Amino acid sequence: MKNRTWIILALVVLIILNGIWWFISQYNRPIRMKEAVDAQWAQVENQLKRRYDLIPNLVETVKGFAAQEKSVFLGIAEARKAYFSAKDVNEKARAAGELEGALSRLLFLQERYPMLKSNENFLKLQDSLEGTENRISVERKRFNDQVRELNTYVKTFPGRIFAAFAGIGPVQYFDIPEAQTQTPAVKF
Repeated sequence: MKNRTWIILALVVLIILNGIWWFISQYNRPIRMKEAVDAQWAQVENQLKRRYDLIPNLVETVKGFAAQEKSVFLGIAEARKAYFSAKDVNEKARAAGELEGALSRLLFLQERYPMLKSNENFLKLQDSLEGTENRISVERKRFNDQVRELNTYVKTFPGRIFAAFAGIGPVQYFDIPEAQTQTPAVKF
């Protein structure tokens, strides 16, 4: 009878320890997911910073060829300033969207002034900028994938319970502003 009591007691302790382990792992899961979202946002910011480091060089190169297109350059400068003065992710994402619009106008400027194509520095900077834009696009997709995974967990059962217990809520996607979804008009 004593052996049977010890076996039952050992099973109860094992079940309790297993339950505690499960609770701890479920509590830590949304925390790990939130950290993954934050890490991916850092990658997006890394690529945005790369973009903003390239912009002054690109602008100075193109300025010599198209001084009359001041509004494009001012738009780029203002978007860059807005990015560095942004206080949160949403403001930075909005500034990045504004910059994308200004950069698309700059690339159309290059099409309007064919002499820019012959400028080797412009072509190198354009390639760098296009590569950066591709990197940003990839990192933005990865960020949104991480956000989707976290938001799905936070909004479903039992993840909702553990996320609330850990103090973690849904995160906003890095969306493209409505103005950026319109096809730009090209006039020659």
